[in-house]
Amino acid sequence: MIDADASRKQTNAAGRSDAATKPPIDLSADRTRALSLTPVSRETAERLDRFVAVLLQWQRHTNLIAPSTEAHLWTRHVADSLQLLALAPDAHIWVDLGSGGGFPGLAIACAIADVPGAHVHLVESTVKKATFLREAAGAAAAPVTVHNARIENFVKNAPKTIDVVTARALAPLPALLPLVHPLLKSGVLGLFPKGQDVDAELTVAAKCWKVNVGLVPSRTDPKARIVVVRGLERRLRPEHGDEF
Repeated sequence: MIDADASRKQTNAAGRSDAATKPPIDLSADRTRALSLTPVSRETAERLDRFVAVLLQWQRHTNLIAPSTEAHLWTRHVADSLQLLALAPDAHIWVDLGSGGGFPGLAIACAIADVPGAHVHLVESTVKKATFLREAAGAAAAPVTVHNARIENFVKNAPKTIDVVTARALAPLPALLPLVHPLLKSGVLGLFPKGQDVDAELTVAAKCWKVNVGLVPSRTDPKARIVVVRGLERRLRPEHGDEF
């Protein structure tokens, strides 16, 4: 008779062994392409290298990024994050909601580490991911504070001074805007990378929100755009009677 528990243990052990012995992916060409799309200083590139090294170590046992994107980690995640800097060149204090694997917040922190007074608040509710963020930030010597908290709780005690709020792959705009509204009420800039469904998301969100929004084409994905929010106000009565 087959022992199902023993079989599962053997399968899991084999999976871990495969992950441990899997040869490292050569990311050099992708790194070069990413840094040509979003040029940075030598010091920033070195910080990013240390961040990516920690991420790849953790990725062996923790799903920080989609495995299908590992071979294009630098363009798909690093450059995709760094392109936000050009949209807020004078910003010093950033808040990144749902930081997960460190994108865009930790990548941005690596880039602004030499700017006096620059700081990035990384908000992540999962303990394991928050632990990763602290380790990666330490390795990269990036100016961050990791908040292991739900977004709703962070917002209640958010820093008084914020220049930019970011969120990447966190939630569709109709669900994201209520979360960021308390932070954006005072004129803080919102930068939210989105995929090809952004128009549909904006259409739904506009039923309950007055949004001063711009769309900027992504440098890394021709189908993607960055939603730039410069004003956000809740409608007193949702249009067409729709609520969410």
